[in-house]
Amino acid sequence: MALSLSPDGSRLVFFQRGENASDLWLLETRRGVRSRFTNHPAEDIFPVWSRDGRYIVFRSNRNGGWALYQKRTTGTDPEELLLNAVRDETFAIDTSPDGQWLLYQQRNEKTGWDILALSRRGDAKPVPVIQTDADERGGLLSPDGKWLAYVANTSGPLEVYVQAFPGPGPKIQVSTKGGDSIRWRSNGRELFYIALDGKLMAAPIQVVADGKSIDVGTPVPLFTTRMGRTISSAEYVVSDDGQRFLMNTVVQDAGRTPLRVILNWKAQPSSR
Repeated sequence: MALSLSPDGSRLVFFQRGENASDLWLLETRRGVRSRFTNHPAEDIFPVWSRDGRYIVFRSNRNGGWALYQKRTTGTDPEELLLNAVRDETFAIDTSPDGQWLLYQQRNEKTGWDILALSRRGDAKPVPVIQTDADERGGLLSPDGKWLAYVANTSGPLEVYVQAFPGPGPKIQVSTKGGDSIRWRSNGRELFYIALDGKLMAAPIQVVADGKSIDVGTPVPLFTTRMGRTISSAEYVVSDDGQRFLMNTVVQDAGRTPLRVILNWKAQPSSR
């Protein structure tokens, strides 16, 4: 399903398979009202809401080959082509808070999954952000845009790391026994991820006084999930206060159990 929440938390965008192709849909988190966002015979999948709330970036093959597009969340402007994917396996993963960068991940035959950035100002040329012989994917910028969290299999199993964006700086391992599917808390003080055993973990994050490095606390389990995951995005979103989660949950009998939508989903005062 690939969920992405609007900056104000009022709407959720996801893709849903129809009779012939997938389209993007919007869901009002308070009332549970759905509306179609794209309607095209091609595949529109894996949406990402921009940090300013004005655009949704998504992957589509509407011109014969896979590419990244963006569409305004208001008005009737047509979709805008952002990047013709050199390779089929290219997914948007985030945008920077200042609107300058679009982050995406792409699979390379030699280096595996890499994280790249496309400038949205001036000369729009892709720039490698993390590109090694290991797989690096699922990148997500902190709310202030200064830190990039991502997952990589540098040491074997997937682990969660954080490093300065755009760099330079060392990478700091966050997870202790594997992890995937990253989400930041809106104040940047916690990083959530799914451990290999399916537990949702919360790791305290603190920027040190010089602003050039961070301290990572010991991750603690919050609860066990039954969440679907994809290689391109996390299948859940987090309220601003970090107390409530909306997840794409796997049910035991998908043929009989209907999709359940949580209504009146809103932030509550934080106790942390």
